[in-house]
Amino acid sequence: MKRAAAGGVGDGENSVDAREISKLEAYLKRLFGNARIRVVPRPKKEDSAEVYIGDEFVGVLFVDDEDEDRSYNFQMAILGTDLE
Repeated sequence: MKRAAAGGVGDGENSVDAREISKLEAYLKRLFGNARIRVVPRPKKEDSAEVYIGDEFVGVLFVDDEDEDRSYNFQMAILGTDLE
C-alpha cells in the first residue's frame, strides 16, 4: 500500500492530506462566515474528514474521485432534539 505524503492522512487517490484539509477548512470558513470551523482527519478513515464548529461535531466531508474530477460531499445529520 502506498502511503500519503508527509503530513497526509491515509493512502490511495481518495486520501485527504493536510494541505487539502487546510484548503477545505479555509473554504468553509469563508462560505459560512465562521472562523470557528475546523476540519480534522478522521481516525481510521482515509477518504474523509470531520467538520466541527468549535468543539461541536457538525458533519463529515467525503472525497469523491469517481469521475476524475475531485469533489467533496458534506454530510450533516440534524437530530430532532437539535431542533428543540
